[in-house]
Parts: sequence; C-alpha cells; structure tokens
Amino acid sequence: MKFHYYLLVNQAAGGGNGKKVSDQICSLMKQQNYSFTTYLTQYPDHELELVAELAEHTLRPFDSESTKEYFPLLVVIGGDGTLHQVINQLKMMGKERPIAYIPAGSGNDFARGIGLPREAEQAFQRIIHTTQPRSVNILTYEEAIQERSGISVNNIGIGLDAAIVHRTNHSVTKENLNKYNLGSFSYIASVIHVLFKQKGFPILIEANGQTYHYDKAFLCTTTNHPYFGGGVGIAPMADINKTTLDLVVVERLPMYKIAWLIFLLLRKKHHLSKYYHHLSGTKVRLVSPTPQFSQADGEVLGKGPYDLAIALTTQLFWC
Repeated sequence: MKFHYYLLVNQAAGGGNGKKVSDQICSLMKQQNYSFTTYLTQYPDHELELVAELAEHTLRPFDSESTKEYFPLLVVIGGDGTLHQVINQLKMMGKERPIAYIPAGSGNDFARGIGLPREAEQAFQRIIHTTQPRSVNILTYEEAIQERSGISVNNIGIGLDAAIVHRTNHSVTKENLNKYNLGSFSYIASVIHVLFKQKGFPILIEANGQTYHYDKAFLCTTTNHPYFGGGVGIAPMADINKTTLDLVVVERLPMYKIAWLIFLLLRKKHHLSKYYHHLSGTKVRLVSPTPQFSQADGEVLGKGPYDLAIALTTQLFWC
C-alpha cells in the first residue's frame, strides 16, 4: 500500500522546535520521494480547524484491503498538547482515523509512555516502516458540574500539576524566555511558587467499588502510563498496555519534607512515602468540592469544583 502523508505541524511547539522538526521531516520526505502535503498552524487552536477540514474531506478509516492507490495518513508534528487537541477534535466529530505522531514538544511524555522514539528521524523511520495501525489506550473523561467531556493521551490532574501549568502559561516571562530556548526556567519558577502556595484540598475518590477520602490532597493525577511533567515517573506501576488506569494522590506535606519526597522521586522510591497513595481501576470518579485548577495533557481545563468520571478508550496510532 502506498501513502500520502498529511503533515499537521504546530510550528510553536517546544518553543519553536515544531518548525525545526517539520523542516527536517520535509527534507527527508523530499530526498526519499514520499508523497506529502504540509499544513502549518498559524495561531492558537488552528490545528482544530485544520484537522476538522482534513477529517471531513480527506482522511478515511484504515482498510488493509483497499484498492485505492494512496492511503491518506495524518502525521501530527508537535507536543502532547497538539496531539491532545487533534484527537479531541476527531473524537468530537465521531471520526475514527489512524494518527502517526512525531514528537516535537518540550515534554513529550506520550512518546515516552508508548515507547515511540523522541528523535525526529527515528520516529519518521518508525512511521514509514509500519504497515498497519496499533490500538492504544487513552483516557476519556466526563465532568458533571461544568458538563464537559474529552480525552487525554497522558494524564488528567487536579491540584499541584494543574496550578503549575496555569501559572506557567500565564507567566509574562514565558514568551521571552522561549525565544532563547529558556522556557524551562519559567516552568521551574512556577513550580517553586506553587509549591509554597498550593494548599491541601479535600477529594473523594471512587474506584473498584470502594470510596476513599483525603482531606488534604496536594496532587491528584489519573494516568495510563508512568510519566508527567516532561519525564517525571510519577506512576512507575502504570503501563499503557494494561486495561486499567492508575491514580496517584499525594497529600499535602510539610515544606521541609518536600525535598525528601523529591529525593525519593529521583530514586524511583517515592511510592514508599506515607504521603503517596496509589489506586487503580477500569474507571474512577473524582469529586473535588473546593475550586481547584485541573489539566489534561498540560491543557488547563479551568478552575472550579469537579465531579470527574475517568475511564479508558482507544485510539489508532501508526506506530
């Protein structure tokens, strides 16, 4: 089967790395005479418009028995946030389409979780040598209070991680630092600020037919692979191939003990802390009665009380 590759590129991903990776991939495709078309994002959320147009008029479900000359394969080049946006749009439209992915963001946790090469040329080679799509577990959520739903390829968090993302995205210095590839400093500054400001909050969790209460949760993250925050293995027991999702709760702890927890995290022994709790199940429900920030794949969902039901669904990936 021959392919025509439709490259959907978030040029701004990874502080401009999206454009660099796109230029590299386009050069490789020209050298090897592959058929492709490039779509470049020009402004925030432009990828939603581009994928909607492609899904409606160009992309089609995969059929290994098809006699058509070319199969139109969507290749997303960007970060986890770009991938999040594209798949959400497809799911909202009810379009089941395979997606190839070349990571070009700053975190690239999905690539880590799925075992996809994070080096652009290696990811490209994986795509062109793949002959059929792979069904991969991702998260799906429904929020009852704000009446919204969607998917997440990495994790859905309430509390610390979401507050850090919100502060980083609203930092007046982030854009200037990104120009000099120093965006990580903005993130570090946000981490330090939120660590001191984030207070414990009550949360109720339902999983496996049982109910759990935590009065002073600090971080609550549901995931189906180990990583968040750019390679932090917050849930080492998670596996994207399992049919269950994993939930981690970290309770608010004294500031002088945070350094010790970080030390344990670096040694992959943070699960031994009494402030760290792990639950798993095919579906979980999270109820947060006090206003908190939440995030999915680094995209802030807002601030408010939450009643979240999270489960697994699947997406076809060309990998």
